[in-house]
Amino acid sequence: MSDARFEDGAEAPLRLLARDAEDLKVISALVQDAVLTGADLRYNRARRRFSLLLNRFRWEDEGRARASGRRFERVRAVLDFSDVTAVSHQGLARDAETVLSLLSIDYTATAESEPGAPAGPGRVVLTFAGDGALALSVECLEVELSDVTRPYLAPSHQAPDHSA
Repeated sequence: MSDARFEDGAEAPLRLLARDAEDLKVISALVQDAVLTGADLRYNRARRRFSLLLNRFRWEDEGRARASGRRFERVRAVLDFSDVTAVSHQGLARDAETVLSLLSIDYTATAESEPGAPAGPGRVVLTFAGDGALALSVECLEVELSDVTRPYLAPSHQAPDHSA
């Protein structure tokens, strides 16, 4: 058996689950530069779920698009956090007019978990461009990323660039 490769998911929608900090790094890389509005953030306190509806840049397709000279793609995706006990934010407008750009997702454990068990409890921090941040207190780490539409051509015609 071998590890999965980006090419394995070339034409299939992504559906990934993270239950530890290493898994979350993969999801963080795949949602880097996703855009959404403040209205695309949802916290369901009764179900202890926090969800974001994203326009995700398809980093897994970027190399093939560049090599073939075709346009880059984005896809609508849901990023869902389970077992959320509290949510706080700083510098984020929660309206439909403000566009947010997700830069990274980080997890810090507040207690050790047993080897092989899901990580938790802890704090998940989503960092946005422009110094905005969202913090989720979680009982355990369980994050799901699911593509929910077919890919579409990126309106900007460009891949995000962090070289500057």
